[in-house]
Amino acid sequence: MSDPATTLFHISDIHFGLEDKRALSWVEECIATERPAAVLVTGDLTMRARHREYAAACRWISSLGPPVTVEVGNHDMPYFNLIERFVDPYRRFRGIESLIERDIDLPGVSIVSLKTTARAQWRFHWSNGWVTPKALRETLDAIDALPSDRRVLVTAHHPLTERDPNGRRLTINGAHAMEELARRKVSAILTGHVHDAFDLFAETASGPLRMIGAGTLSKRIRSTPPSFNQIVLTRDGIDVRVRNLEGVTTPAMQIDEVPANALPPRKSQDPVAPVGTVPAEDPPVH
Repeated sequence: MSDPATTLFHISDIHFGLEDKRALSWVEECIATERPAAVLVTGDLTMRARHREYAAACRWISSLGPPVTVEVGNHDMPYFNLIERFVDPYRRFRGIESLIERDIDLPGVSIVSLKTTARAQWRFHWSNGWVTPKALRETLDAIDALPSDRRVLVTAHHPLTERDPNGRRLTINGAHAMEELARRKVSAILTGHVHDAFDLFAETASGPLRMIGAGTLSKRIRSTPPSFNQIVLTRDGIDVRVRNLEGVTTPAMQIDEVPANALPPRKSQDPVAPVGTVPAEDPPVH
């Protein structure tokens, strides 16, 4: 890559309504001081898709400054108004409508969106991901339209892992999507949803695909404190640093596998599991 290093901030799962205000103030300061080339938000801006949560999310994101792209998470689909969910699920995002699933071109790299949420699925729970044929086709068409030597990052809300070690279905059509992205030599797919950071490689029939996950900026922590990813692209590759206020090192912040869900411990007063670990038994997804 002939261009100088490009720094991106990858944030996720802010969950306004249960946001961590201290963490958000810190991120605002980091963005204002360090001026990343872009901010990539991989979904779950709200907790229960309430009007006041959307309003707070739109205000905060609009104030950031750098180019921003926003994925829609499962928590951002209307919970209580099913008519709105099916007819106009993005209505409450009007304040940042132009940023939703927005592709960004920067020197040396293009950011391409992949939609993994759905208004409904032929299964429960609807919180899990689904890469529909239409969504995948739109993403692949956008990638195919780029110059062949272009470095590409794909953003989505759900990790594309299709099944957990027990065979439970996670993201429908995830395996096929990963294979197609690997075929196109996508540098990495950036996701959220699980509230812990990771940096893993998935093996596909088309070769390896790098999967980079961001943690949460909410109080809904799972096994690591609130954080975001600083991603630096250089000629030599992609460097990922998990930034957090607790001073925990990046290796300790990153989990070793993609878990089945993003739920924190059952009770808010329960202690957080040791950094870098995943609870052995997850509660059901709601």
